[in-house]
Amino acid sequence: MERRRERIALPGAEIEVERIGGGPPLVLLQSAETYEAGLDLVDRLAGDREVFLPWAPGYGGSPLPDWVRSIDDIAYIYLDLIEYYGLREAVLVGCSLGGWIAAEMATKTCERLSRLVLVDPLGAKFGGAYDRDIEDIYFLPSDRVKAIRFADPRRDPLDDMTALGEDEAMRVARHRETTARLCWEPYFHNPALRHRLHRIAAPTLVLWGAEDRFVGPEYGRAYAGRIPGARFVSIARAGHYPHIEQPDAFMDAVSAFLNGGG
Repeated sequence: MERRRERIALPGAEIEVERIGGGPPLVLLQSAETYEAGLDLVDRLAGDREVFLPWAPGYGGSPLPDWVRSIDDIAYIYLDLIEYYGLREAVLVGCSLGGWIAAEMATKTCERLSRLVLVDPLGAKFGGAYDRDIEDIYFLPSDRVKAIRFADPRRDPLDDMTALGEDEAMRVARHRETTARLCWEPYFHNPALRHRLHRIAAPTLVLWGAEDRFVGPEYGRAYAGRIPGARFVSIARAGHYPHIEQPDAFMDAVSAFLNGGG
């Protein structure tokens, strides 16, 4: 399916955006690894919709302004992006880090959103001060990180880093640097977010990989429990990225939700 890539100027930031398909709008917010841009999933979502695939500041071709220091800052930039395109009744889908951004956006306003899909989102702290809600991927060795993120580590699109060309390796390194800058302290969460999730007014689907060991299903249920009327769906034989490991089950759940189920 043809993709149209453009760079737009928003207040305080320039953002690279890909647009795929046509029809009602769906905004897809990527994980920190930006796996989503290379998945068939994008074309499947664009079968009867126009998919807007932005690259957050510090990812892809989007510069990272000095003033952007948190995921909350990116949430406001993406709200500006939705207004820039004049989108209304938009479906907002966020994966992992993108799910965190989507949740932050929806706690501020759901005026232009019709439905919200959060896929193993990060961003909240539900346990006590000494409870590890989110595994420390910066402490663990790379093979262990892969094992906690994927039910089958061989499904990792970046399984063989040695096969990457120089440009691609530099891109991955830049993305990881941006993620560390924005998410290191506090670690992968906004302490205020769990107290704001009740403000989400759009119908919400929370999808979770049943074998996610980065942020487990119990964390996902706590997340969904804070959002009024949210539906929680667990996807078997999938880790932190169910849309990668079980794309058919993922699409079935999303399609049913977008067509009025759940």
